[in-house]
Amino acid sequence: MSAPTWTVETELRRQGYGWVAGVDEAGRGALAGPVVAAAVMLTPHDSLAGVDDSKRLSRAARATLFQRICEVAAGVGVGIIDASVIDRVNIRQGTLLAMRCAIQHLPWRPDYVLIDGLDRVPVHLPQQPIVHGDQAVICIAAASVIAKVTRDRIMEAYDPQFPAYGFAQHKGYGTAAHLRILNTLGPCAIHRKTFGGVSEAGSLHG
Repeated sequence: MSAPTWTVETELRRQGYGWVAGVDEAGRGALAGPVVAAAVMLTPHDSLAGVDDSKRLSRAARATLFQRICEVAAGVGVGIIDASVIDRVNIRQGTLLAMRCAIQHLPWRPDYVLIDGLDRVPVHLPQQPIVHGDQAVICIAAASVIAKVTRDRIMEAYDPQFPAYGFAQHKGYGTAAHLRILNTLGPCAIHRKTFGGVSEAGSLHG
């Protein structure tokens, strides 16, 4: 599989767009915890060898790249939308809210936004959604690393508060072990109560 490239950003800069932000999320498919989005602006001289879709990297590689991106990126913004909001607005809208927050938390307003996926973000900026953008565009790949590492650390911080649920191991995703615990104990405060697997467990323990 080929690594992400600068091709799209280079073309946008040729067209006159100065600051290009890549945006991606982590945790959309989880049963517990927040959805986290990141926005990253890079400059063409940034040395980010090895940056890739976070799902194609080891935990150690993600941690190393997270630090490197934070050191060299022109701007990094993060948006976090918790489970209660996700239950209220649905996961698609929650993800878009997180992406909007990430863009708003950049140190300055980008000129163009590249988004992983199918959906446009509700911000008044020129933008382009790109399916599998985290595997093709370097600023989106960098955002995927920031979002994934940030969310993993949030879930690890929740683990001592809810030690029976194993959040440090599965990060809130619907693993067999997580589903067994859910069916035994029912949902906790950070579970997404409207999600399949959680709602059924909740009805059992209601």
